Amino acid sequence: MTAPAPTDGFADLGLRDDLLATLQQQGYEEPTPIQRETIGPLLTGKDLLGQAATGTGKTAAFALPILERLPPGDRGTAPTALVLVPTRELAMQVSQAVHTYGRRLEARVLPVYGGQPIWRQLKTLARGVDVVVATPGRAVDHLARGTLDLDSLEVVVLDEADEMLDMGFAEDLDAIIAATPPTRQTVLFSATLPRRIDQLAARYLTDPVRVTIGRAQAGVQHTPQVRQSAYVVTRQLKPAALGRILDVEAPEAAIVFCGTRNEVDELTEVMNGRGYRAEALHGGMDQEQRDRVMDRLRSQTADLLVATDVAARGLDIDHLSHVINYDVPAAPEGYVHRIGRVGRAGRSGVAITLVEPRQSRLVRAIEQHTGSRLEVESIPSVADLRARRLELTRETLEQRLLSDTDPGRFRGVVESLSDEFDLLEVALAAVALVHDTVAGSDADETELPEIRLHDERGGKGGRGGTGGRVGGGGQRPAGPGGGPGRDTARIYIGAGKRQGIRPKDLVGAIANESGLSGRDVGNIDITPNFSLVEVPRGAADEVIRALRASTIKGRRTTVRPDRHS
Repeated sequence: MTAPAPTDGFADLGLRDDLLATLQQQGYEEPTPIQRETIGPLLTGKDLLGQAATGTGKTAAFALPILERLPPGDRGTAPTALVLVPTRELAMQVSQAVHTYGRRLEARVLPVYGGQPIWRQLKTLARGVDVVVATPGRAVDHLARGTLDLDSLEVVVLDEADEMLDMGFAEDLDAIIAATPPTRQTVLFSATLPRRIDQLAARYLTDPVRVTIGRAQAGVQHTPQVRQSAYVVTRQLKPAALGRILDVEAPEAAIVFCGTRNEVDELTEVMNGRGYRAEALHGGMDQEQRDRVMDRLRSQTADLLVATDVAARGLDIDHLSHVINYDVPAAPEGYVHRIGRVGRAGRSGVAITLVEPRQSRLVRAIEQHTGSRLEVESIPSVADLRARRLELTRETLEQRLLSDTDPGRFRGVVESLSDEFDLLEVALAAVALVHDTVAGSDADETELPEIRLHDERGGKGGRGGTGGRVGGGGQRPAGPGGGPGRDTARIYIGAGKRQGIRPKDLVGAIANESGLSGRDVGNIDITPNFSLVEVPRGAADEVIRALRASTIKGRRTTVRPDRHS
């Protein structure tokens, strides 16, 4: 029996029942703005130029139409779609998402990137794949080997095209597109649309539909009574970070917004395990369940509501003090709607957003839309947590001292203990008992790592950085990897100006094939026959191994530590 569609919104987009059932199973309740605007045109075969930041749901926006194309039965060995992305991390992320959406269709998805044994990729390509998600450098390698057959390709997606150009992949993109059929459908997504992206679109796309999501709009209402802040945290550490933040903030009542029903259910269970009185609210619950949850929240039987955007629409909770974006909203408008639930009628409120390192563009889009800065703060340390717990204990004792009308009934206990112990010791023991009851155990907790927000205009680093843009004359100003006081190592690369090597070729190769970003690369010196590149000393061996296993501008070259550094 065919599963029902998750919402009318997804069903109205024209997707097949298998995909709708998967979306329902994954807990998606309605399309994001980018999905609503793009899926329809893509299903009709139109080319598309989209402006959308990371985190807006664009992976599903292009993945679902690709999967809709896959016929049942034997699909041969050549891929139907090629998705090009700037980094191996994004290749893995997109590949996993496409695999998840296409599980019921038995979609064959292969990530192709540097740093992974190429023989494994060769073996899978020979068996046959439906969707290849590749970094440009490794895709060119496979084309040169004759192991990536694009003759029957129907769709090419350029995801984060501006970043691919920043990393020096323009020539690789030209070579890849030249190997695809002229009848292909081409989809280009970019967080920004500068002139060079328009030029790229003019070369690759035919009469494209243009979609813009997440740009600043006029008339945004700013709410100064809401304190807005963000914490940078990796996805796997989000539950621990949320618990730490809640422990320190001690909200009267809070809504935690998640992207899917599954995430709501999982996080609710985790937070209850940490001792919070958490309730879930999402579109999979009937009205009776929803009413029961809201009664618990309003009566303060529960103090934490974990919800999806759809389920939380129209909620008005008088004592709500905090809104927490566990997932960054898919569009800036969603952020404004969420934080508008606190700070009403002149009351103060707090809006907290957990941001993953690669979501700097989405943060900037929110700031542009709201006209206010989203302050990035450090996750509270264990010392901060313990100080806050002691403060809660003191507040509890102070309140009891001010409100207790009959403290004398305990006088006999205190007097008997004071005969044997110092009165201060008795007080300390009593406070310790209260502390364990009110604030919980002071057992050692693990410090959460300090993580910086990646500046996707130029790699990792602080906000507003230039990312160490390449200068003229074959030189590159030092970034964090080559600045004063940083421990760097110099790498020798046996290719230089005579081989057409430019600074951006080296930066792109290192950022694509290793775990570094472009901003981690320091000084670059290119001579006629070789190049010298500075990288953080701790990452030098990884960079050398990665470059030896790949190519630079389509050719293998000598890579070793510089003997004179």
